[in-house]
Amino acid sequence: MAKLSVNVDHVATVRQARLASEPDPVVAAAKAELAGADGITVHLREDRRHIQDRDVYVLRRTVKTALNLEMAATKEMLDVALEVKPDMVTIVPEKRQELTTEGGLDVKTHGEALKKFVSHLKDAGISVNLFIDPSPDAVKACHRIGSDGLELHTGAFAETKGTARENELKRIYDSAVLSKRLGMKTHAGHGLDYNNILPVAAIGEIDEFAIGYSIIGRAVYVGIEEAVREMKRLIKEGRGR
Repeated sequence: MAKLSVNVDHVATVRQARLASEPDPVVAAAKAELAGADGITVHLREDRRHIQDRDVYVLRRTVKTALNLEMAATKEMLDVALEVKPDMVTIVPEKRQELTTEGGLDVKTHGEALKKFVSHLKDAGISVNLFIDPSPDAVKACHRIGSDGLELHTGAFAETKGTARENELKRIYDSAVLSKRLGMKTHAGHGLDYNNILPVAAIGEIDEFAIGYSIIGRAVYVGIEEAVREMKRLIKEGRGR
C-alpha cells in the first residue's frame, strides 16, 4: 500500500494569522502519526508565512515516522537542512507572491545548479526528492541529476475535469512508470483531496502521497485523527482497484 505523508503547514497558517502559540503543528503532527500517517511534511518557506524554524527543529526531535522538509534551493535553506537533518528533503520552486506552489521545478534549465545542491544533501545522508510536473523529460532530468526520487505535481489533474483530467492522469501514470523503471522513489502531491484521490491512488508505481490542505480542512469538522484515517482508507481503496 502507498504511504501517506501529512503536510501540517496549514495548522501553522491558522496559528500565524494571530501570531499565537496555537494551534501547534507539532501537536498536529503527533496526532496524525497516531492515526496512521507514515510521515510528516512541512514547507519552510523563505518568507516564513506559516511554518517557522522552531517548528522544524522541534519536529525533528518528535516525529517518529519520517520528516520530509520541503524547501527552495537556496543557501539559507541548505544550511537549515544540513543542521536539522530531516529524513528527506523535497526541493520545490518558490515565489513570494504565490498562494501555494504553482508548478514543478524547471529541472532541465537549472540542472547543473540543482545537481550540486542535491549532492550536498546526499553527502549529509539526506534523501532528496525533486518536485516536478509530470513529463518524461523532467523525470529523466531528475535521474541525471542524481535525485533519490521525485514528487509528481498533481495540481493540474486536481484542477481539471473530463477529458483534460484523464489526460493529466495519464501523464502522471506515464511519469510514475518511467520513474520506477529508472529506480527512483516516486511520490505525488498537490491538490489531492477526498474526492479525487482514488484514480491517482490506483497507480501502483506511486510509493507515497503528500497531502496537507484537504486533510487539515477536513480536520476542522472531524478532528485530525479521523481526517488522516479517512484519507488512508481512500488510498487503500484506490490501490485495490
